[in-house]
Amino acid sequence: MTNTPIGFRVEDGVAWLTLDRPENRNALGPELAEALHAMADRCADDPTVRCVVLTGSGRFFCVGGDIAVFAQTGGDIEATVLKLARSFHAGILRLATMAKPLVVAVNGPAAGAGFSLALLGDIVIAADTAHFTAAYTAIGLTPDGGLSWWLPRLVGFRQAQDILLTNRRIDAGEAVHIGLITRVVPEGELEAAARETALALAAGPSAALARCRGLLLSAITTPLDAQLDAEAASIAAASAGAEGREGVAAFLAKRPPVFPSE
Repeated sequence: MTNTPIGFRVEDGVAWLTLDRPENRNALGPELAEALHAMADRCADDPTVRCVVLTGSGRFFCVGGDIAVFAQTGGDIEATVLKLARSFHAGILRLATMAKPLVVAVNGPAAGAGFSLALLGDIVIAADTAHFTAAYTAIGLTPDGGLSWWLPRLVGFRQAQDILLTNRRIDAGEAVHIGLITRVVPEGELEAAARETALALAAGPSAALARCRGLLLSAITTPLDAQLDAEAASIAAASAGAEGREGVAAFLAKRPPVFPSE
């Protein structure tokens, strides 16, 4: 890996993007969000890239937003979180709409924004050690990264309510069963499975695959960009409210949050 927040390499027409902040469990901060957008643009614009794989380094895929960043902003938290969410969303939107298939290899736990990233793939392959948690309301926040847009479309509205509001942990086996992800493989076979899938897609009809991606997105009525804008405003406002501040403070103090009654 490199010293940048996201590792990048191209092999046989497949671009490999690796979230590379293992010491922070690949938590999403401003640098990682900006790097994701830059790498998404690079992959989308490079004619030699025919498929993209997104994965994480270390034991975790991505544990969500870097809560320490939220706490360090002081009185400017709403503006800071709004900027971070919009930067993150720019990368999300490019990966979702580029004319190339995306494979996500979930190498470990995915929570919050990491959950959103995990769902982004056309094909999502998870290690059997992976699990998924929405996590937002546990610290008084609301979804970002397109989670409120993807989740009900993948698992249905009723399942989405349960997953978002209760923050229950979903193991890899259940994730396949309810349609969150495509398949599960043993942890040691994840990279090989992702490579096999990506190479098959890279060798396929690129224009047809691109059109298939576009048709699937356009078949869903609510525009993704509008939903991302709504999510960005919502998480920024939540972070500045009493619940968000208490949730962040409790997380950093490693204590249960005590949310205000009003």
